[in-house]
Amino acid sequence: MTTDTGQFLAAAGEFLRADPARNTVMLTVTENLLVSSAAPAARPPLYGWWQAGRSPVGAAFMHTPDFPLMLSPADAPDAARLASDLAGTGRRVHGVNAGQEAADAFAAAWRGRTEGMARLAAGTDCDLLAGWFGAFAREAGDPPGADHRAAVAERLGYGGITVWEVGGAPVSVAGRTRAVAGMVRVGPVYTPPELRGHGYAAGATAAVSQAALDAGVREVVLYTDLANPTSNALYQRLGYLPVEDRVMLSFTPARHGLRFIRERTRGLRPAGRR
Repeated sequence: MTTDTGQFLAAAGEFLRADPARNTVMLTVTENLLVSSAAPAARPPLYGWWQAGRSPVGAAFMHTPDFPLMLSPADAPDAARLASDLAGTGRRVHGVNAGQEAADAFAAAWRGRTEGMARLAAGTDCDLLAGWFGAFAREAGDPPGADHRAAVAERLGYGGITVWEVGGAPVSVAGRTRAVAGMVRVGPVYTPPELRGHGYAAGATAAVSQAALDAGVREVVLYTDLANPTSNALYQRLGYLPVEDRVMLSFTPARHGLRFIRERTRGLRPAGRR
């Protein structure tokens, strides 16, 4: 995926021009954007294409905000995967324009992944959030005994916790730090085990990240456990890129000295940010 019109046409232009009638909207809109002297749009179109290795491009899409997503002829499974990927980024899509089977597959996958909404946490959430912060700390192996109610209250004071709700019930949470030097760090991100696998953490993380960027923050960063492929895939699907890998060594008493426990983490920030 890209917001660069030239990059999109360099990759998928030949595919689109091979069938100009079916791809008329993408061809004409991108041509207008290339020759137009107007300033770049505040919300530029998002483009994407399918390509397996060195094989030719097999399908392409274009999404201009406030318009339905325009999808070239595509197989239903590919359309469903596109919907899932877009939902994971937190992008708002109001409709889809495609062939019948592809449109139906996209719509079904989109409904399944975007059910829910983000809201800022409130004082009435304190007990629930303190429990979730504690559960996150235990899973992450943080030192025991932390006062999670105090941590929750401190973050509530500056709007630093976002709750993801489905049907009015909280299902996931994502926190963030205060902005410092034009940067915020996202975390913790937690979904109870019985509610995982529905994209709730992706929705919460995308909402927190986008809100920070919309507020003028230059850098949004987070840490992810390199031993957890699920969280690594999620954050990179949302647009985060590696900054550095770090090793955390924990010292524990041993009979004849110190024993080292090694944990590897990775710092990430959104693509396109420096």
